[in-house]
Amino acid sequence: MPSTLGPRPLERRSLWLQEALPEEPGWDSPEPLSGSTRAGVCILGGGYAGLWTALFLKEREPSLDVALLEADVCGAGASGRNGGFALSWWAKLHALAAICGDEDALWLAREAEQAVLHIGSFCEEHGIDAHFVHGGWLWIAASQAEVGAWEETAAEVAEHGSDAYVRLSPEETQRRGGSKAYLGGVLDRTAATVQPAWLVRGLRRVALERGVRIYERTPALAIEGKTVRTPAGRVEADTIVAALNAWAVGVPEFRELRRAVEPLSSEMVASAPAPEILERIGWTGGECISDSKLRVHYHRTTRDGRIAIGRGGGALAFAGRFGDTFHESKARCDRVVESLHAFYPDFARVPVTHAWAGPIDRTTTGVPFFGRLRRNENVVYGIGFSGNGVGPCVVGGRILASLALRDGERWSSTRLSAGPPGVFPPEPVRFIGGVAVREAVRRKEALEDQGRRPGPLVRSVAGLAPAGLFKPGKKREA
Repeated sequence: MPSTLGPRPLERRSLWLQEALPEEPGWDSPEPLSGSTRAGVCILGGGYAGLWTALFLKEREPSLDVALLEADVCGAGASGRNGGFALSWWAKLHALAAICGDEDALWLAREAEQAVLHIGSFCEEHGIDAHFVHGGWLWIAASQAEVGAWEETAAEVAEHGSDAYVRLSPEETQRRGGSKAYLGGVLDRTAATVQPAWLVRGLRRVALERGVRIYERTPALAIEGKTVRTPAGRVEADTIVAALNAWAVGVPEFRELRRAVEPLSSEMVASAPAPEILERIGWTGGECISDSKLRVHYHRTTRDGRIAIGRGGGALAFAGRFGDTFHESKARCDRVVESLHAFYPDFARVPVTHAWAGPIDRTTTGVPFFGRLRRNENVVYGIGFSGNGVGPCVVGGRILASLALRDGERWSSTRLSAGPPGVFPPEPVRFIGGVAVREAVRRKEALEDQGRRPGPLVRSVAGLAPAGLFKPGKKREA
């Protein structure tokens, strides 16, 4: 089960990791596993999902021996390079209902809202300065075709008794987001932002304090029944928890999940600090912002006055294989810089100091799923956070802990914990079709940005794209 990439030097990691890791002496020389050991639960993956699972297991059963293996350092994957949006699942309510039914969907959405607050309280309790700001999420329109994209979701959420969404006028959207490019939107008051790497490294510290054994630079090479083999050792465990994000699709032991997840790249860049410009344009409330495209732009400010902006839906992987093109692409990052300057022309004079990229694990529904491997019921898994993992990984950790303990609680009893709700076509159809759909989406959204109506063929092919922030099957017409 080797990773396709080894540990990366600090200067090739995200802005967040470049800030956080140097504050930890010895971060780059951890002790990998050597020799054989036994644990009650062995967790694969040192990101949010794996660490929250470890913490909830120790909360439930303090004496439980938990070992966690990470191929690089904790947070080296998506948990240390995402945009830092701690979102709930209200935007996914329709998708959750289609999978789980209305009652469980509403319960999960409310728990995901509480998960955002849990992150803030957990950080305060344990002295983790993860830059938690409960400033909300602006879901905006950046073209006429995007105006009102949120209406059906906002109405559905309100019908279920939540006041999470507040509709904003175009003027208020522009004022709060600091950009004349915004044509309207809604504010999700439940959302927050974090500095992703400070959060994941703080979770790691607390897990160690609670007795979790963490072995970094220890990739899992194979799973054989209840045993995980590593380069210099092995772990025998009653239960193995796989929290591997997109990496799982390239692992032979998880081939039954391969068609359920589509790895896509997402690129981010960050400007140099310019707090005086943010003050002048009025983006000072700590809101995180996404537009309504399927190839979504997402951006936020930082404590020191930067803008960090990303875009999803870049490269695709054939048969789950991805290498450096998923982690470094100057051309794709340059296009993100162009978007930064289009949204915020005043930042055209501000240098871009950081650029990074990596895979996300998109599902057909935009919602993760959990379960047990059919071929090895000792292994439980959670995968498919689809670019929205900071908050939902708290829920995911509770689900995985419940599955690992076989406690029969509600966390592991919904349809969300019964395996993939849908699959993509087999290769090579998936890759070839994915490229065609991606290009149709790109063409459609480029035309819409110009105020032009895409043709019926482009609209039809683009409509085959998996769910993003929108409900499954919902197609927006220009």
